Amino acid sequence: MSSAPDALHQIETALNQILLGKPEPVRLALTCLLADGHLLIEDQPGVGKTTLAHALARALNLDYQRVQFTSDLLPGDVLGVSIFDQGRGEFRFHPGPVFTQVLLADEINRAPPKTQSALLEAMEERQISIEGETRDLPVPFFVIATQNPEEQVGTHPLPESQLDRFLMRIQLGFPDARAERALLERGRSGPAPHGSQPAGIAAPHHLREWQAHIDEVHVDARVLDYLQALLEASRDRARFAHGLSPRAGLGLLRATRSHAFLDHRDYATPDDLARVLPAVAGHRLRSREPEPPERTVQRLLECVPSP
Repeated sequence: MSSAPDALHQIETALNQILLGKPEPVRLALTCLLADGHLLIEDQPGVGKTTLAHALARALNLDYQRVQFTSDLLPGDVLGVSIFDQGRGEFRFHPGPVFTQVLLADEINRAPPKTQSALLEAMEERQISIEGETRDLPVPFFVIATQNPEEQVGTHPLPESQLDRFLMRIQLGFPDARAERALLERGRSGPAPHGSQPAGIAAPHHLREWQAHIDEVHVDARVLDYLQALLEASRDRARFAHGLSPRAGLGLLRATRSHAFLDHRDYATPDDLARVLPAVAGHRLRSREPEPPERTVQRLLECVPSP
């Protein structure tokens, strides 16, 4: 555990050098990875979603596959198919791109619901059942899905059951003026060399060790009281149409621990909880009034005083 802070700091620094001006989304993405959850990035095309996914995989030497979700993508294109081998006289299974450690599901809401749902078992159980046989997925297994805004043409909104499989949903947004100028200066000299990618800072077994340490992060009873109060407040039908489930509460607890671990602490604080709440609750909490998810989460935080 002693080497974890240094390696994680190197990874975070390297990611911030690639994704300019986005320290908070980078930190949340690392928090989600440490918490062994899946990440949904919702934003406009061209703001760095694929870059972030690829850089995370390279920093930890994780196997990486990218699937471009389109309207004609079939479940077999993601999970794999069995093809008859004439030489052996039998069907042989050909694994799909889901058999990797980091799967980038690019523009996931452009695929039809049947293909979207093909990932449900993989994300929840870390396995797939196909043709009567269960096949385990690699360890670790991390899905990063990108999603275009729902108002864009050709999108299929993700159902609540699919959204709930993602521990966090974040947005990258446009860079500020300073970061965009640095990006333009970099682009004027041509693309960044491949060697600038953060390759080999850590290894998959390091990630598994760090994830195992997450449960050792101490959570005081007052922080648990705060978490439980937020869950109860989210279920107030007078304020919210759809509250947070027990599974969301467990995910919020693990994300809180992961955020503290990433901050080089062995104890969690109410601030850790408040920092991860928008990413964990924003796609689960539903307001009775039409408003942005950020405002809905802010209203929830206003309902419960921080200890």
